[in-house]
Amino acid sequence: MHPINPDILSLTLPELEAAMPQHPKFRAGQVFDWLHRRGAQSFADMNNLPKTLRDELSQAFYIPKVETVKKLKSKTDGTVKYLFRLGDGVLVESVLMEYSHGHSVCVSTQAGCKMGCTFCASGADFARDLTPGEILRQVYAAGQDCPRVGGVVIMGCGEPLDNFANTMRFIELATHPKGLNIGARHITLSTCGLIPQMQALAAHRLQITLAVSLHAPNDQTRQQLMPIAKTYPLKDLIKTCREYVNKTNRRITFEYALAKGINDSHTQAKELASLLKGLNCHVNLIPINQARGQFQPTPKKETTAFQETLTALGIQTTIRRSLGGDIEAACGQLRAGQQEMDNLNC
Repeated sequence: MHPINPDILSLTLPELEAAMPQHPKFRAGQVFDWLHRRGAQSFADMNNLPKTLRDELSQAFYIPKVETVKKLKSKTDGTVKYLFRLGDGVLVESVLMEYSHGHSVCVSTQAGCKMGCTFCASGADFARDLTPGEILRQVYAAGQDCPRVGGVVIMGCGEPLDNFANTMRFIELATHPKGLNIGARHITLSTCGLIPQMQALAAHRLQITLAVSLHAPNDQTRQQLMPIAKTYPLKDLIKTCREYVNKTNRRITFEYALAKGINDSHTQAKELASLLKGLNCHVNLIPINQARGQFQPTPKKETTAFQETLTALGIQTTIRRSLGGDIEAACGQLRAGQQEMDNLNC
């Protein structure tokens, strides 16, 4: 069972101060520092606090637990894939990625996912939403394996905007100057296109990067790949994206996973360019995940041709560098495999 008491790692500094009215405000600052800078695993670790205060905190709150079940490191690019078990036993995944500009952590916001995209391995066996503290703990755990975490990608298991309030609180805490202190422009949030939540996100005018999973230039193809497309057609989604850009003055990234013979033709590239014409955006072409075995990735030559067509028609496009291919770095693969093992051991 999930603890009944609140997750203290999910509280803002003012909320911590309000939760400790009988103590000086600087005590809340000390607690916040222990949680977000020193990585306290328990209240007993906070040895510069009075024992009475530590006892009070332990009775009123809990610190989310993150146990590393499996850690795999790529021999080719240094990417590290983590399988974490949370306090109530649910499994989540995270990835530490190294770039020329520093390290970023890809985090999960849910255990499993409700969206059911046919090419994604993370949608099996949805368990629950994660708390902001549980999302943060993934960053803190992965951060032990690098000098500094400079960026966060909210693109692991789950749909971040389906866990809207907790994802927003995570961003607030991750950007706090007394916490991770990550600049908003170093945070990327991925969504399959939940229009009401995208509109709510736009209202906050955050300077994060929004990545929209598109994967098709028309409703017919997109509905085959993504069930959510039956609820939110492309016409409405692209309109929402244009409104988002106008409100935030931030360029949108469109994720487009190329599947051989499904969404990778020259005609579809031209259709995609027409769909996105005039929108401040960038298209990120991705080799499709073969975890479920339903699709084959588009060959390199055809991928390059798809990119060249978009570029020629005025759409900024890159091909994502594939990381961690030798360690099952696609979201959901480790979790699914571990759950099968757990079931066999029952």
